[in-house]
Amino acid sequence: MTEQHSYRFERGTDGPKVVLVGVDGSDSSLRAAAYASGLARRQRALLAVVYVQPVQAAGAALGAPVAVTTDEIAEDLVAQIREAAERVKGIFEVRWEFHTFHGDPFYGLVKAADELKADAVVVGASEQAGHRIVGSVAVRLVKAGRWPVTVVP
Repeated sequence: MTEQHSYRFERGTDGPKVVLVGVDGSDSSLRAAAYASGLARRQRALLAVVYVQPVQAAGAALGAPVAVTTDEIAEDLVAQIREAAERVKGIFEVRWEFHTFHGDPFYGLVKAADELKADAVVVGASEQAGHRIVGSVAVRLVKAGRWPVTVVP
């Protein structure tokens, strides 16, 4: 006796539900945001755009207005995202949210990915020469091995 199995192809049920992208205003992070938005659109996933505001105690001790500067960066990033979303409105839609976390970029992105239940993390390649020796945020995220990580050049 032969058993017959009916196999059905499921469309749109696999893949990430939340795609997290780390942005800091650098060119590579903005390219990562563009890549992540395409991924989120194709997967019909939520795009969680995350900016980690650095905590710079040394700058604050010297009287530098660190919080004001990083708040301005966050506001500028939100404005850029809204502008880009408006330009493509009607062509393709992407559900997105903007989140700000404080601290070290690596730990901030880990916390964000955990709290937002990210299925995939997208970051830009580091543009700082010293990261080739010490290790970039992207490399540290890949080594953490908790989510698929895409590093966009």
